[in-house]
Amino acid sequence: MILITGATGTVGSEVVKALLPAQAGHLRVLTRDPGAVFPSGAQKVVADVGSSNLTPVLDGVRALFSITPGLNIAEHDHRLVAAAQRAGVERIVKLSVRNVGHDGADPITALHRAGEEAIRDSGIGWTFLRPTAFMSNALNWAGMIAADQVVYAPFAAGRAAVVDPADIAAVAAACLTQDGHNHRVYELTGPEPLSPADQVALLGEVLWRDLRYVEADPAGMVAQMVSYGMPEEQAQAVTELFRSTLEPYNSEPTGDVAAVTGRPAHSFTDWAKAHRAEFPSPEAVQDVATIEESR
Repeated sequence: MILITGATGTVGSEVVKALLPAQAGHLRVLTRDPGAVFPSGAQKVVADVGSSNLTPVLDGVRALFSITPGLNIAEHDHRLVAAAQRAGVERIVKLSVRNVGHDGADPITALHRAGEEAIRDSGIGWTFLRPTAFMSNALNWAGMIAADQVVYAPFAAGRAAVVDPADIAAVAAACLTQDGHNHRVYELTGPEPLSPADQVALLGEVLWRDLRYVEADPAGMVAQMVSYGMPEEQAQAVTELFRSTLEPYNSEPTGDVAAVTGRPAHSFTDWAKAHRAEFPSPEAVQDVATIEESR
């Protein structure tokens, strides 16, 4: 049995898709949401890594994909490791961050580093996936693009070889089901370094829109995340993680996606084409506003 934590998230949901239908009946997904719906072949378990008894959740599990978001990363990793040891789990694949291997000192990187250490010390086989920034972060710009075709985002000088979450999932699926990945660290990137302005330009080409990028104060990014309901401390930590795009190593592509999956990593243009429908047109936004006003 394979267990996926964080199964409704950006990467977790992609891992579920990557493992099915091949692992149907052998896949367990962990969620805090009783109403969450998963594809056929996945066994849903409703529990909270931070507070639930994890022993029954891990019963019969031999491979675990650990996604521990927020600011409880190290705490949750320790709880998962302890439960995995009791359950006889043989392999843990952890989603970490690229900064861990490059002396990153921001809060989220420090928490992931502590989580990795707990897994290393557990005696359980492990693989660490350390991606750079996700291509899917561009979805946070959808509202701005629909409103006035201008993207406001910080760190204009930053360049990152952003990665498609579907590529992370493909690597994770291989590491969970194939031999040869024990005690390996994979730095997962896309094929080219891109600044925020580069990403906006490529989105414009795919969406057939004249988009413009304007650098924003990082405080604005914090305020936006807080407005979405994220605690301010976590929003500050996420912003500090994004600041690492200013570090040279984040602009350096690796070949780890291809080495594990046997195919090239997706480009940002590939990702944008696959997610074109998630960027509503100004006309669609106006239509929704008109409907709401008429109610």
